[in-house]
Amino acid sequence: MVSLHVHSVHSFLQGTISIPDLIKYAKKSESSFVCLTDTNRMSGLIELARLAKEENLKPIFGAFIDDPENKKLNTIIIAKNRVGYSELCKTITTRNLKEGFQLTSLFENISNNMFYITASLDLLKLVNITEELKRNLYVELIITNKQKRITRTLYEFARTNNLKIVASAPAYFLRQEDYNLHLVVSAIRLNKPVAQLTKEDIVDEEFFLITDEELLSEWKKIPEALLNIKYIVQNCNVELEIGKYKFPSYPLPLGETAYSYLWKIAFKGLSIKYKPLTEKAIARLQYELEVIDELGYSDYFLVVWDIVNEARRRNMMNIGRGSAANSLVAYCLGFTQMDPIKHNLYFERFLNKGRKSPPDVDLDFSWKERDSLVKYVYEKYSYDKVAFISTHVTFRARSAFRSTAKAFGVSDAQVSEFSKFIPWTKAENLPILSQKFPEAKNVNFKDDFWVKIIEIASQLGGIPRNASIHPCGIIISKESITNYVALEYASNKGVGLIITQPDMYPIEDLGLVKIDLLSQRSLGVLKDAMQMVDKNYG
Repeated sequence: MVSLHVHSVHSFLQGTISIPDLIKYAKKSESSFVCLTDTNRMSGLIELARLAKEENLKPIFGAFIDDPENKKLNTIIIAKNRVGYSELCKTITTRNLKEGFQLTSLFENISNNMFYITASLDLLKLVNITEELKRNLYVELIITNKQKRITRTLYEFARTNNLKIVASAPAYFLRQEDYNLHLVVSAIRLNKPVAQLTKEDIVDEEFFLITDEELLSEWKKIPEALLNIKYIVQNCNVELEIGKYKFPSYPLPLGETAYSYLWKIAFKGLSIKYKPLTEKAIARLQYELEVIDELGYSDYFLVVWDIVNEARRRNMMNIGRGSAANSLVAYCLGFTQMDPIKHNLYFERFLNKGRKSPPDVDLDFSWKERDSLVKYVYEKYSYDKVAFISTHVTFRARSAFRSTAKAFGVSDAQVSEFSKFIPWTKAENLPILSQKFPEAKNVNFKDDFWVKIIEIASQLGGIPRNASIHPCGIIISKESITNYVALEYASNKGVGLIITQPDMYPIEDLGLVKIDLLSQRSLGVLKDAMQMVDKNYG
């Protein structure tokens, strides 16, 4: 039995449990399910779905949501079904994007597709507890040495108001000895030294994953709270269709299918590229089109063609790169500039019936013009169906060392004195730098204070620090993107760019298709040079 209140590393700088470790713990505990409720985030749920399926565990999808202005107001929301999952995505997106969002607004229109679990007495006193809400609301009872008084008050409130209760064992870190790591990541998140953290900044030191026996022992006097865990799990059934591709939809002319329209424009391009037309070229194009359509990629090719066609209409320079150059269809549609027949390039290197991943077309545009083309994509395919993909910035050796040392009050000058000798490597190598890297042979920390810093910093390896924007990847969905993933503002831009919470790899697992629109300075320089030559020499 794994808790319904677990935070992973995807709760940026709050939880420190990796999802693979969570899965291993669930298997070791002989649990039938595993649940994840990251703080205001859903970026770990796709990985949870994939790994849980591999281990024959039932994934329970949720999120811990707080009020942006009052952190004491918070609740867990758990999706009962696929509709509830989409509603959860929309809820998290609204919480992160809507100015003036108030948590209490969630309880004004209760969804029967979700469970609501809260240990916030302040929230319970603010909301209107209707009979409809009572059907899906649970009061979360937490028993730790420091929580017993709060839990007793919540228990009495639940009994007075005829509310259901559920046992809870919140987990923010894997083992009790990981508490120091929690203190450090909290200090990094809040940009303050560990010594200045208040009880509002951190969680209880008992918030680590406990065993089934410990959970049962704590709650044996209130079996109802345990039975309700079972009830919630039994009534949560979400299937995310991992690996099933969800291609964007091109707005077709009346009477056309994606395949028929792709056929027409491809053959038009073929007649322009090859004069006279040869049987070899026609046969090759027909073969490629049949493979593309059989794999369901016709709409995808039309969308990419539409973007390239708009760039051409605007007189923008663009170049297609990568294995797409092996495709005659891509050449005829203008994605690429190299003749695959002349150069004997094999289409199967780009796309074949045995390939499990979708085609990858990378398009380069001038750095001066790319953004205007991105705007066109948003406007053409709808702002709710287009988004930039996020990239998760994780700790490596230098950043882990600097951040940990700063959390313990070390000055920037002293940190810089050491960090300049730390090579670009993963944080896990910090304890063995002097043995493994010649350039770090003099970096040998023997003082207990520095040994502690190095030990904790090495544990930060791979933990996400923040979400940024993928340099070129966007997704275009047939339906609203929030049917599949939650969205947020990019933390490092400050200009209102919206990104997906999951990064590229979970996005691919979920089947949303990425299109790479790259920004190239060289194309901008080339275009400027051509214009200057034309102006000066005619």
